[in-house]
Amino acid sequence: MNRILVIIPTYNEADNIQKIIPEVLKNSTPENEFSVLVVDDNSPDGTAELAESLNISNVSILKREKKSGLGTAYLAGFKYAIKNNFDFVFEMDADFSHDPKYLKVFIEKILEGYDLVIGSRYINGISVLNWPLRRLIMSYLASVYTRLVTGLKVMDTTAGFMCYRVASLKQINLDEVRSNGYSFQIEMKFKFYKRGYKIYEVPILFIDRREGESKMSRKVVYEAYFMVWKLKLKSIFGKI
Repeated sequence: MNRILVIIPTYNEADNIQKIIPEVLKNSTPENEFSVLVVDDNSPDGTAELAESLNISNVSILKREKKSGLGTAYLAGFKYAIKNNFDFVFEMDADFSHDPKYLKVFIEKILEGYDLVIGSRYINGISVLNWPLRRLIMSYLASVYTRLVTGLKVMDTTAGFMCYRVASLKQINLDEVRSNGYSFQIEMKFKFYKRGYKIYEVPILFIDRREGESKMSRKVVYEAYFMVWKLKLKSIFGKI
């Protein structure tokens, strides 16, 4: 049986957390057992407590003292997955922009031998609903910009819905990952790409969050803009 962990980082996701967890766990089969790790950054709205109140055995809560960023939340989740001998680990948002129905599709592809499966908004044209045009253009151009600078052969470089093979993830020095915003997604993909790992993009329909507020900020955008050049230079000097 494959043990699969879905990491859901949260900050003020009280409107979503009790809805998303059961939808994730519905994907469990005798061959593939899903578990959830909620990494909560001390949400004032009680997100962590609501997740705990579900009282489901294969749901764990990692409570952090303060809002510490998306990247560090996922890194904590990766280390948890490695320590607890999971086979595959997902990155997934709490707000239903990442539809749980795709989880089985990701697993089908990872079982074919891929090391990283990406839920791509841009592999078959543009598959995004309910985003303002400005944000859509910014996201699409960010992927184009990243590919041009780094050479990364991925259409959706900033995608945040992904499944990693833990055996491959173990080969990455997670303590050297420096990104903490959405550039974290770029950095992880680039590290897998430079190591020659097999990457596959699954087409998904991305629908903007149902409830709550977006965590996007100018700081996150600037970090991603400069991170691609850091990755490029590190690659040139063989430090990736």
